[in-house]
Amino acid sequence: MSLSPEQTAAVSTWVAAGDNLSTIQKKLRDQFDVAMTYIDVRFLVDDLNLQLKDPPKKVDASDVSKAQPTAATAPDPDAPPSEDAPLAPAAGPGSVSVTVDSVTLIPGAIASGEVTFSDGVTGKWVIDQQGRPGFTKISKPGYRPTPEDGQVFMQLLEAELQKKGL
Repeated sequence: MSLSPEQTAAVSTWVAAGDNLSTIQKKLRDQFDVAMTYIDVRFLVDDLNLQLKDPPKKVDASDVSKAQPTAATAPDPDAPPSEDAPLAPAAGPGSVSVTVDSVTLIPGAIASGEVTFSDGVTGKWVIDQQGRPGFTKISKPGYRPTPEDGQVFMQLLEAELQKKGL
């Protein structure tokens, strides 16, 4: 099925706005009375050389408080400082800082970085391929961040990952 130039332009606009295939299929039916199967909409998007946007991953803030550290080791004092700038002021009372590694070399992880909680405890965090956060190293064995720190950490992490397109 071929679409008119007006319909093709509308599809391009919808894709650019971040609509998914189901939404595009519904809009074609509702606005132009064009009934297409889901796979036909997929082929149409491909034929128009359009790139669908991935929806932002939702990360459950409660996972941070449930995460178990896999290795409780202190940070390496001889390690070079991170090249990534923190998202928040330097750690002190009431502040949390998060950095994202430029390159993630951990198998099975889509992102990694470092965090410093308001009480000065530091850690290495990862996001696995299912979008679940966790810690690989914590400077204080058995540490659990306060609910407030966990929430701030997840907000800063989500903001930084969105900047990087993850």
